[in-house]
Amino acid sequence: MLRFASCAAALGGLLFAASAMAADIDIASYGYPLANPFEATIAGTPPELRPELPSDDDIDQADYELKLRPEREFELPDNFWPVTKLRYRLAKQKGQAPLIFIISGTGASYASGKTDELKRLFYGAGYHVVQLSSPTSYDFMSAASRTATPGLSRQDAEDLYRVMMAVRAQQPDLDVSEYHLTGYSLGALNAAFVSELDEQLRSFNFKRVLLLNPPVSLYTSVSNLDRLVQTRVKGVDDSTNYFELILAKLTRYFEEKGHIDMNEAMLYDFQQSGQKLSNEQLAMLIGSSFRFSVSDMAFTADLINRRGLITPRSYPISEGTSLTPFFKRALQCDFDCYIVEQLLPYWRKKYDGGSLLQLNDQVSLYALESYLKKSPKVAVMHNADDLILGPGDLGFLRRTFGERLTVYPRGGHCGNLNYRVNSDAMLEFFRG
Repeated sequence: MLRFASCAAALGGLLFAASAMAADIDIASYGYPLANPFEATIAGTPPELRPELPSDDDIDQADYELKLRPEREFELPDNFWPVTKLRYRLAKQKGQAPLIFIISGTGASYASGKTDELKRLFYGAGYHVVQLSSPTSYDFMSAASRTATPGLSRQDAEDLYRVMMAVRAQQPDLDVSEYHLTGYSLGALNAAFVSELDEQLRSFNFKRVLLLNPPVSLYTSVSNLDRLVQTRVKGVDDSTNYFELILAKLTRYFEEKGHIDMNEAMLYDFQQSGQKLSNEQLAMLIGSSFRFSVSDMAFTADLINRRGLITPRSYPISEGTSLTPFFKRALQCDFDCYIVEQLLPYWRKKYDGGSLLQLNDQVSLYALESYLKKSPKVAVMHNADDLILGPGDLGFLRRTFGERLTVYPRGGHCGNLNYRVNSDAMLEFFRG
């Protein structure tokens, strides 16, 4: 989920404050090579520093569909027919094995790159793996959410829990020894609320739950990401837009290379070249990606609920209708806009909610503080330079999780999830 002088100053102060706190992993002994959190967030880990994982050809996996909200076939326009059923991916071991659910990050589907890579890690370690879309993705909102208004963490957790139970019911022959749970970014926050819900319902009795780079304060995290898209980028003006500038840099880079090779190592190598993107350009790229996810979410929530904020209530939409004008309108709405125009009014009407500050307290990790303090099965892995953290967030995590918190000195937002050291630590945690 993704005025530069003021933005850079704020983020610089934020990152310095986070880095000044004593990290669990010493920077001198941590071999992750990208010290720039913007580069780490986008480029991830160089391929040679990743663990060896099974290829898709070596994994017994398939995609399945769940029909959870049959009424959506009548509520949604004809061109939404592909998402009236919720898809998920299951990778099966041959015999009995533990099963781990993976919840994707902001706006991401079950098949997103990070989710799929985590699947390969856990499958290679002997787990059945179920990949789930984020409650903020348009497919989950359309096919699984009761309200199609994501952002209320307990409500999102209940929707996820229903999906997990439906997956188990659809796979009666799967031999499961125990259940585990993980998620990254917003998916990590979702996993924390799902874990608390499971303590009450006891349907899975999750043995271990790992939160990877979760937001502490949801509003702080999305505000940090929203600000990135306000970056002032040198070379971008009325005659040259941002994407033209990036395309020109990529063109020169490939001309220097003499060939086009869009493999996983490309961006890392690109950032070592003379065409490398500046921090301002990287910030804009991260912020733009997040804005697209939020726009998707705002558009889908408005359309399903017939709120008329983006798509007029009575506007006829058929399979041939172009949605581009409405998506352009949705792109003007950042996460703050979504909260103010859709989430907050819904919360106030449905739950007699109060202020934005009260809403943030209810949907963030703060709401689970007492549960997380006393639950030894829940742990966190985070980065000191993560872009989504605000002042005091690491302090909250330290007070709440104690020795169950691992803080890496660098990695940006989820950039080091596929670094060998991190991957080994994840597997060690789940093995106990």
